[in-house]
Amino acid sequence: MLEKKFKLKEHNTTVKTEVIAGITTFMTMAYILAVNPSVLSAAGMDATAVLLATCLASFIGTICMALYANLPFALSAGMGLNAYMAYTVVGVMGYEWQVALLAVFVEGLIFIVLSLTNVREAIFDAIPLNLKKGVSVGIGIFIAFIGLQNAKLVVLNQSTLVTITNFKENFHSAGICSILAVVGLFITVVLYIKNVKGAILVGILSTWILGMICQVVGIYVPNAELGYYTLFPSFAMTDFSKLGETFGQCFNVNFDKVGIVNFIIVIFSFLFVDLFDTLGTLIGVSTKAGMLDKNGKLPGIKPALMSDAIATAAGAVLGTSTTTTFVESSAGVAAGGRTGLTAVVTGFLFLISMLFAPIFTAIPSFATAPALIMVGFLMFGAITDIKFTDDNMTEAVPAYLCIIAMPLFYSISEGISIGIISYVVLNAVCGKAKKVKPLMYVLAVLFVLKYVLL
Repeated sequence: MLEKKFKLKEHNTTVKTEVIAGITTFMTMAYILAVNPSVLSAAGMDATAVLLATCLASFIGTICMALYANLPFALSAGMGLNAYMAYTVVGVMGYEWQVALLAVFVEGLIFIVLSLTNVREAIFDAIPLNLKKGVSVGIGIFIAFIGLQNAKLVVLNQSTLVTITNFKENFHSAGICSILAVVGLFITVVLYIKNVKGAILVGILSTWILGMICQVVGIYVPNAELGYYTLFPSFAMTDFSKLGETFGQCFNVNFDKVGIVNFIIVIFSFLFVDLFDTLGTLIGVSTKAGMLDKNGKLPGIKPALMSDAIATAAGAVLGTSTTTTFVESSAGVAAGGRTGLTAVVTGFLFLISMLFAPIFTAIPSFATAPALIMVGFLMFGAITDIKFTDDNMTEAVPAYLCIIAMPLFYSISEGISIGIISYVVLNAVCGKAKKVKPLMYVLAVLFVLKYVLL
């Protein structure tokens, strides 16, 4: 039955490999179960309700991706988009969180229409292959940077913006976590080199176990004031009745207090970021998995985009910010995941986590950091497919700008934006305007307008 549904042999994979890949993807995404409630609670939402909504929205979106698109991609509440909702829409603009959820819901409906009319698929196909390769590399560096931050190896610095951590300072919390992340990275790399199946997952678990051992012997000391908690999971159950505090609240809006112009701006802000974060993730992860055809197109992208749109609308109704395809899906792909069976496993783990959320959320960020850094390296390999030669400068320079923009601007969508604008401008100025597809000109103009107006 699994073979018939997911075509495992055709994708050169097995049930065991897909299951391991699905678990790996979930383990690298599990942090969202802790982070999203924390972020959205700043907007006045109940943390437990957000946790339940996040689990359900992740399940719905990921299962849609699995059964409808047969792709190994998982979805959950997007980082950055949740912060935009909590700190900008609610915090700065002063809207109630119900209004923000309504904007997310409308965005989801717009995406459903765009997916039905092939607009999102056309955008994906219009982006040149070299730029897609650049997106893959840029995402690799971006998630490696996130991993370094999660490991507390990269910290803020007033003069240089970022720097390496001081291992001696707060050794029993931040210091030892950084060291454990480094040890976990070497464990992961060695296992991967030796072709150990599930090397990335083993690396996560090994790092977590080492952390618990360090806590037992007193090397790691929990410090709630600094944000370092016990590494041992609790076994408390979740209060499911809390979901009622956010479910359907996106329709409970007083429109007299909502300025229509600002509301439209909020919708389009969500729309732009989600559209290109999703496209960027699909491009990057698909490139790494070898799923793009010879023309750089992803077979089955339409159902993938539709799954993303459905998840966004459903998530808003349940009570969470924009649900989008996660770049951490690349961890499962790196572990061998190639079909929707990987996504099925991940989706059900999100559903199960509603029962045992405290256990899953106990996975510390420094334990998943080695996986992100390793996957970043694997995705970085696509850089060898970009020709950095004098006769290919109008292709190579936009790819390069796209690559460096993602980690430095801390945004996949900004990287794509810079890549598209520079690609169109360079080719138009250098007499190669005819090779640029019309839709690329439209996208470039829209991106420029975004910077001017939003």
